[in-house]
Amino acid sequence: MSAIVSISISITSIKTVQSQGQGIPPLFLRSGEFITMGYLYIFGCIFFTVYGQLILKWRLSLKGAMPEVFAEKLMFLAKAFLDPFILSGFAAAFVASLFWMAAMTKFQVSFAYPFMSIAFIAVLFLSALFFHEPITLGKVLGLILITSGIIVTVKL
Repeated sequence: MSAIVSISISITSIKTVQSQGQGIPPLFLRSGEFITMGYLYIFGCIFFTVYGQLILKWRLSLKGAMPEVFAEKLMFLAKAFLDPFILSGFAAAFVASLFWMAAMTKFQVSFAYPFMSIAFIAVLFLSALFFHEPITLGKVLGLILITSGIIVTVKL
């Protein structure tokens, strides 16, 4: 019986917090009992965005440079589009869009969008790991500025 009352109180608390017009549901309620789905939607969007970008880079790097002649460019892109991994990258972009749509039902866009900058951070480090792309001082400083911007935007 106390579990039912606790669940009822938690659900009522969530609805009350979200209906107060803040548009920003709390990450934890009642000592970590509840993680808002909105944050999971944002991070689902980030995950599928990063996956799609890395897959496209991987598969296109195996196909060589884009040809100069227009007709050859079309043929290059058509062949690339038929690659199952590239198709999975496009599918990931679509799934990321679905997660973003879900996130927009939970947050104000001005609150949620700065989290998308986490994709820049993930792509930088994963591209260094998988594609041996350099991590330069300029990129690190840029990431520090991006991260600072996320903190300022979300906290203030």
